[in-house]
Amino acid sequence: MRKPVIAGNWKMHNTISEALDLVRGVKPQVEGVTDVEIIVSPVYTALASVAAELKGSNINVASQNIFWEEKGAFTGEVAPNMITDAGCTHAIIGHSERRQYFGETDQTVNKRVKAALSVGLIPIVCVGETLEERDSGKTIAVVDVQVKGGLVELSAEDIAKIIIAYEPVWAIGTGKTATPDMAEEVHKQIRSVVADISDASIADGTRILYGGSVKPENVDDLMAQPNIDGALVGGAALKVDSFVRLVKFDQKRSAFK
Repeated sequence: MRKPVIAGNWKMHNTISEALDLVRGVKPQVEGVTDVEIIVSPVYTALASVAAELKGSNINVASQNIFWEEKGAFTGEVAPNMITDAGCTHAIIGHSERRQYFGETDQTVNKRVKAALSVGLIPIVCVGETLEERDSGKTIAVVDVQVKGGLVELSAEDIAKIIIAYEPVWAIGTGKTATPDMAEEVHKQIRSVVADISDASIADGTRILYGGSVKPENVDDLMAQPNIDGALVGGAALKVDSFVRLVKFDQKRSAFK
């Protein structure tokens, strides 16, 4: 059984006070949830405050990025031990916006993954194709390269610790969503790639999230797919009611996982 994950990526939203208001609204409504792993990912400035507020709760905290060096002259970057020091347990790595706007590559994603693992953080490694790549029939090839590139030179033991998020670039923040069948096809392929670079048992235990305009109206259909183990959520994670609804998706339809 793969424990589902609902992770809220807040992107560049919420001051410290706004972030605290949000988690204070969510926390009491999900405190009885034990069968879903819940993660929130605030901006760097709010990480420590949010982590302190959530200490002892069933909600984990992730950074939205991480650098691969421990310290040094890297203005604007944040080191792995600084992320854990702020109270994080996870780190989002290789989000499409980081790739698109900030020059992330499979090689830098791989460095960040290794750095996260070195301090005990759980990487949430993002992969996904653009609309042009999907229209050209390159989705599977693109995702294969990104998964293999992001996980290169990792031991099977380390791969077993990683969460993967499939987020088609064309569906992020656009209101467009891959159909459950479209998403399932790619998730199944990702699991196959993980099996190829590690083994079948590790692949079977790897949690693969879908990200791309996930909302209360479509989460149940997505989570009913056999290879979709959760969601990396953007806009719908910024409102208490919608995020709580995502956390409390219809598990009866996905109990076979």
